[in-house]
Amino acid sequence: MEIQNIKCSVAKKCGGCQYQGIPYQDQLKTKQKKVSGILKKYCNVKPIIGMKDPCHYRNKVHAVFDRDKKGNIICGTYEANTHKVVPVDECMIEDQISQEIIRTIRDMLKSFKIKTYDEDTGYGLLRHVLVRRGFATNEIMVILVVSSPVFPSKNNFVKALRKKFPQISTVVLNINDRKTSMVLGDRDIPIYGKGFIHDVLCGCTFRISPQSFYQVNPVQTEILYKTAIDYAELSGREQVIDAYCGIGTIGLSAAGKAKEIIGIELNKDAVKDAIINARENKIKNARFFQGDAGDFMETMAAEGKHSDVVFMDPPRTGSSRKFLASLKKLGPSRIVYISCNPDTLAVDLEYLTHNGYKVRKIQPVDMFSFTEHLEVVCLLTKDK
Repeated sequence: MEIQNIKCSVAKKCGGCQYQGIPYQDQLKTKQKKVSGILKKYCNVKPIIGMKDPCHYRNKVHAVFDRDKKGNIICGTYEANTHKVVPVDECMIEDQISQEIIRTIRDMLKSFKIKTYDEDTGYGLLRHVLVRRGFATNEIMVILVVSSPVFPSKNNFVKALRKKFPQISTVVLNINDRKTSMVLGDRDIPIYGKGFIHDVLCGCTFRISPQSFYQVNPVQTEILYKTAIDYAELSGREQVIDAYCGIGTIGLSAAGKAKEIIGIELNKDAVKDAIINARENKIKNARFFQGDAGDFMETMAAEGKHSDVVFMDPPRTGSSRKFLASLKKLGPSRIVYISCNPDTLAVDLEYLTHNGYKVRKIQPVDMFSFTEHLEVVCLLTKDK
């Protein structure tokens, strides 16, 4: 798909889209060259799987709120490597409905006398707005990140917002009263609806809470997860560990082809969602635990227990040496590694290939068009 004439007026200030103005096929070629250069020593890298439509794919849209020098309310994103807010009205990679909701909230603030938060003084109420949308269900969650749980005329505010966007399923206050660069605070207070939404992925319905991890590109996520499950070569007899399981997306998608799924995740809200997701999808061979995946696998190995397959989907920083050591001790016959950072993947592959494993397949998937980021699925098996 040739997309080269789209111009973003704030591309240079925002810095979010490093490949702005580059034809999509050229973006894919650049990413292929990069990932092949990093990982080809381990295995031949397959051609990257691109998108049919690389625009407006993000189902999670975040805007920071502030005032400009004239005192006008603005919303947008932080300029790269700063906390200076760049006003953004339209973004070519974010969901269009979600962007429209954020612009509407910006325009409502004055009439409701809601002040934006000032990072320097600590005064003001509204810090950020996040909108999460289920593309398959069209359920929408609006998260208002505020410095105090006292939100003036909250019922009327929600009523006015839903009058324009009746598809909004829930509105949540997230309380962030600390001087921190973190967007979200620890407390979530639903002020309309149940405080979560649903989406459908790989045939399963998933509950998504305000702070639960859920891939931002559902179209490519289906391809990513189906590739990962295919690489696992499940026959229905395997015990599978889903490390860094989040709300259970990978494990539950694979449950129909495995004997048992065990998911481990640090985020307690995500684990709660995963347990509910298993129940709502009538999946009875999946269990989820809150805790450190490395500690969990180390305990399993110490007790003489075994796992046939481990799915692992760590953060951009990759896995810790402690986690990899526990993986080595447990000794699954197959590891399916899903990575959002080829550089840290290479570091982890170096360890695993020196400790009994061989890389068999590497498949890049373009999850983040117009940016330099991508995802990679990698299959490792025990080196006999």
